Amino acid sequence: MDKPSPLSRAREYERAHTADDPSERPLFHLTPPVGWMNDPNGFCRYQGEYHLFYQYHPYSTQWGPMHWGHAVSGDLLCWRDLPCALAPDTAADAGGCFSGSALPLADGRLMLAYTGVAGEPPRQAQCLAFGDGVDFEKYPGNPVLPPEQLPPDCRSADFRDPKLWQGTDGTLFMAVGDRHRADSGTVLLLSSRDGLQWDFRGALDSGRALLGQMWECPDFFALDGRQVLLVSPQEMQGGGDFHPGHHALALLGRYDEAACRFTREAALPLDWGLDFYAPQTVLAPDGRRILIAWMENWGYCQQTPRRHSWYGQMTLPRELRLADGRLLQQPVAELARYWQGTVRREADLTPAPLRLPGVSGRTLDLTLLLTPGEGRPRFTLRLAADEAHETLVLYDFARQELVFDRSACGSRQDLAHIRRVPAAPRAGSLRLRLILDRESAELFIGEGETVLSCRIDTPQRAGDITFAADGPLHIAAQAHPLGI
Repeated sequence: MDKPSPLSRAREYERAHTADDPSERPLFHLTPPVGWMNDPNGFCRYQGEYHLFYQYHPYSTQWGPMHWGHAVSGDLLCWRDLPCALAPDTAADAGGCFSGSALPLADGRLMLAYTGVAGEPPRQAQCLAFGDGVDFEKYPGNPVLPPEQLPPDCRSADFRDPKLWQGTDGTLFMAVGDRHRADSGTVLLLSSRDGLQWDFRGALDSGRALLGQMWECPDFFALDGRQVLLVSPQEMQGGGDFHPGHHALALLGRYDEAACRFTREAALPLDWGLDFYAPQTVLAPDGRRILIAWMENWGYCQQTPRRHSWYGQMTLPRELRLADGRLLQQPVAELARYWQGTVRREADLTPAPLRLPGVSGRTLDLTLLLTPGEGRPRFTLRLAADEAHETLVLYDFARQELVFDRSACGSRQDLAHIRRVPAAPRAGSLRLRLILDRESAELFIGEGETVLSCRIDTPQRAGDITFAADGPLHIAAQAHPLGI
């Protein structure tokens, strides 16, 4: 009897070990059927559905030899698992099939570009696979881009995460992350006529020894008249708008496609929260640019307690737009389809915690408008709370600073639990939108110019939500319980 292939073995393991208990999973944040999940890969629109692949280790809830998991959705929120798409099973990727992207081709096939790791010490190279959206065949000439072709002063040990797109004249382009010996994190640009032979065109941008030591998971797209380069730096130095460690940045600028030249004009944090990395985007049929990211943190994810047969989840998909030089994010409009009614409440807050009837629970879309009276009060939102747990959102109108604090959410780890972010009212009021989905909280401030994404290790029974202020403050709340 023939020995089963690594891919067939992974698919059989999925079938045998997937536990389908909806109460154990978020409603709208994609989780793996079993095992470990990290970076989103191959986020694309193909044959009328959204496809999302991801870094995957089916055999354990810990990181391991990388496969590609796979799910599809008609609306970006309700996902259906498909069989494991890639497994490490060739000489080019025996050490793992790492992050990459997907591109629908004119002949109807879906092309996957991924980083294959092999050898000792491990070498990273770019590989291709082609398929029908379920089953994929790896290109026999892999790797199509070996590290020997790297420009001088780029590191073959940090050559990864190819992002594909097609230019206006049909030329294929690929952006790949790397670490430059002088400029630190960098994104290399390549072009091809057939997808098999690639030519280096230079560097799109680099960290210039300031924005992290290594750039992973690039994405590159036009948005509202500008060009955006997304990167995920490692080893960021904190200060200003950037927290230390792993980060995710949006570099805004202009792009000359003919000259393959990107001119950066601004560098912005994508998310101020505690759990957000490796974002990837897709262009929706109606022209919206949709972003999704891994809702975790490399600083502590390996030590986080495992409560399920799976580990890892994606953020809620978000719509991106630019306005007045600001990058704005909001949950996808499709979320409104899953509102289970509407509750509207208004109140004048006092220092005593106030409960608003109908505003509670752990699956909720809650929008607040905070309008201060005389003075500059401090506001407290207590969520996912019971007698032993709470997560706090604190806002100080005098300092114009918001604090997210999950110190008492239930975690017993010695890790970052608090984020402080600047947040200025507009027209005298502060707008907050909070999405709760069982084990996560995502907070959108103002028009979405600041977002915080955080996991909360809190039992589901903790669903209390209260409001308080130490001075005159009027609150207008609109709550939508969420359900499928």
